[in-house]
Amino acid sequence: MAFRAFKQTHVFEKQSAPKEKDKSSIQCIACCDPHVYIGTKDATVQHLILSRSTDLGSGQSKTREGRARKLGSSNQVTQLRVVPLYNHLLVLWDRSITALNMFSLEPVPGLKKIQHVSLFEVCDSMPSAQAQCVEMVTSSSRRKLIRIHVVGVDRWDVVKEVPLLYDPRALAVDGTSVCVATSDRYLLCDIRTGSSQELFPHNHSRQCVFVTSVGRGEFLLNGPESLGMFVMKTGTCQRPPLQWPQEVLAAGVCFPYILTLQPQVLSVYSMVDQQQKQTVSLTGAKGLLSTTDGVLVFTERDIFSLRLVPIEEQIQALVRHERIEEALLLLDGVQGYCPLDSYKELLKAITCLAGFVHFYQEGFSEAKDLFITGELDPREIIHLYPDMQSCLSEDFQSQLDQPNKGRDLQVLWQGDRSTFHHYLAFLGDFLRAVKGTELGLRCSKEVDCALLRLYVELGDSENLQQLVALANECRLDQCVPVLEQHNRLFALGSLYQSHGNLINAIKTWVKIADGFHKDPSCSDVYGHIVRTLSQLQDKDVVWTFSDWTLQKNQEIGVQIFIKRPPDDRFETQDVLALLEKNPLAMLLYLEFLIYDLNSEESRHHNRLALAYVTEMLQEEEEADLRKTRGKLQQLLWESKFYDVSTVYERVKSANLHMEEAILLGRAGEHSQALKVLVHQEGDFQAAEAFCCRAAQGRDPQLRQTLLLTLLQIYLSSEDLTSAAVDLLNHNPLVFPAEQIIQLLPDSWSVQLVSQFLVRSLRETFHQRRMSRVQKALGQAELMRHKVIWMQASKTTFRLDKGQKCKVCQRELAEPQFVCNLHGDLMHTNCTDFTSS
Repeated sequence: MAFRAFKQTHVFEKQSAPKEKDKSSIQCIACCDPHVYIGTKDATVQHLILSRSTDLGSGQSKTREGRARKLGSSNQVTQLRVVPLYNHLLVLWDRSITALNMFSLEPVPGLKKIQHVSLFEVCDSMPSAQAQCVEMVTSSSRRKLIRIHVVGVDRWDVVKEVPLLYDPRALAVDGTSVCVATSDRYLLCDIRTGSSQELFPHNHSRQCVFVTSVGRGEFLLNGPESLGMFVMKTGTCQRPPLQWPQEVLAAGVCFPYILTLQPQVLSVYSMVDQQQKQTVSLTGAKGLLSTTDGVLVFTERDIFSLRLVPIEEQIQALVRHERIEEALLLLDGVQGYCPLDSYKELLKAITCLAGFVHFYQEGFSEAKDLFITGELDPREIIHLYPDMQSCLSEDFQSQLDQPNKGRDLQVLWQGDRSTFHHYLAFLGDFLRAVKGTELGLRCSKEVDCALLRLYVELGDSENLQQLVALANECRLDQCVPVLEQHNRLFALGSLYQSHGNLINAIKTWVKIADGFHKDPSCSDVYGHIVRTLSQLQDKDVVWTFSDWTLQKNQEIGVQIFIKRPPDDRFETQDVLALLEKNPLAMLLYLEFLIYDLNSEESRHHNRLALAYVTEMLQEEEEADLRKTRGKLQQLLWESKFYDVSTVYERVKSANLHMEEAILLGRAGEHSQALKVLVHQEGDFQAAEAFCCRAAQGRDPQLRQTLLLTLLQIYLSSEDLTSAAVDLLNHNPLVFPAEQIIQLLPDSWSVQLVSQFLVRSLRETFHQRRMSRVQKALGQAELMRHKVIWMQASKTTFRLDKGQKCKVCQRELAEPQFVCNLHGDLMHTNCTDFTSS
């Protein structure tokens, strides 16, 4: 069945003898539901009462004939208008307006005929100040003007005349605006100010010239080039013109449609998209009249009613015909005329139906947006997928009454897996979009369970892990078997964790790390376990798995204690007791205590130093040994909290001479320390470095003392002559040449120490010359300031007895004084006030 915006009903057929048909033909009608009035060619007014119960199925309506009144013997009734406020029926006949009672059709006493009228209109929208009267606009048949009448119960008066340049052919009234059609143009008049404005010309015949009020200050005109023109009372157009057929006799407005009448057909156009929506065959149609729910169309003998189909039914019909865009446009166009709640619900329903049209056509992006906009229950989409229906609760009942259009997902699931994969991808996009929104929170369990099944089905490890790792509403009784069946044990552990079952979570991961199960979705399960334990607030669980973690890898496992939040750390002694059997973990934990937590406890520093020694004795790789020894030496040099004697005994027994020397130096026995480095370690460079390191940050003279001590150790043995010479050559500025010459053995030749002497003297001369240069620069700067002072002092100032300081107002009694740029004199100590 084609779409229908209006339903046609035959409401009246005029019966008359064959000879009288032409004389009694219908010329005009008026309506005030349920009353209909007919004006005939033989000057008769007929009252009809329409039945309120109309059988639309048969297209017939029962109409009861009321009174009739013969106005005269000739001339047709030209116009009829009803004024329900006063129960008046206004009749234009024989160029005169007569007022009849709308029920008895008797003339209204006191309302005399208004003569010489060619046409008239009643203004329906009145200002509140004139709520007890009605305005009427008439066109004079003798003069080019229109008159404004105020109609009362028993009188009508002319209140204004508006002259025109042309004779009116048709007019329409809306408030204070009158749109007038003349023989060749359209005008817009303001009945308050009397001003008029030309709109545009036309070339229509008299029969095709008409003006219709659309309401809200808008008029519809039969414009040029077969265009229906919408014009506001301001003279502007806010709607595009409507293209309609030629020879349109009349037009009526029943929002949101425009109905145009031709001799044989009535056409229905949408005001929303300007497209033709319906045609109705009406042979011999002469005119139409807009009513509250449609239009009345009349021929010479018949009257037909076209009633607007309820907007909801129209939209549903468009959706059934898959004309979704039209349905949405129609609903948007009537938004302001519908109750808000009704509009919103209808819009949601249509939007969802439009989404299903795109869905079955694989227009997934559009479908997702429409489903979300229409607030579709996500379970309705989940219900479409055969393998997802188990995610729905038993009490869910689908509210969709969709005929099986397009693709059957059951068939695709069984046969066309490639296409079905696209539908699965859409499901994921849609559920991710609604998850966490108000729409998704209404059925969060179903959404999360469906997403989990979907990710497993698609092999989407990244999204699966993100889902189970964060807070979710997955039902364990449904999701655990799915994950176990597909060997997604890492995700299963995360699911347990997100639901607070920490023991089962870590046990599941331990099985993967120990090789009992395989899950390639996570390449470092052990590292994940360590990171999880380091963040757990449940310390009992951490203790439960701490032994396993440390046995697996001490260096990584100790992070469960090191990487914990600052406000959730374990007792230090408990951790140290646990780590007794794990020396590497112990060493790393002690480093954490000292270097990260800045522990100042002597026992921690002692244990770390001893742990370094133990580690060094066990290491086989040279690179690891150097690294650990460097850490030990750094600790011995920098730490102030270890017990020297305790560490010294362990270091000495291990034959670690460099470390022994550092400890002797910390004890103040620098000479003994240097002897250890020279005689036991045999490392002259280390001995020289020791002197520099021991003096670092202390009295500069200490370095010279230590180096002299080292020199004396070298000089005490003839075998160390070369080392002594190298020491002198490396430090020419430290050793004073005069003192060194006295210390050197007599057997040494000048050539042996020539390099030291030359460099020492050169450095001494250099320092002296640099001192002279600096002194000369200082003197030059002083001279520059004196020149500036002399230049400034050439000005002569007169100092009289009793002259006062500009600042303190005391007398200038001293010979020294200051003069500013303005010539004011002041004390030298008063210049601070002026500068501040």
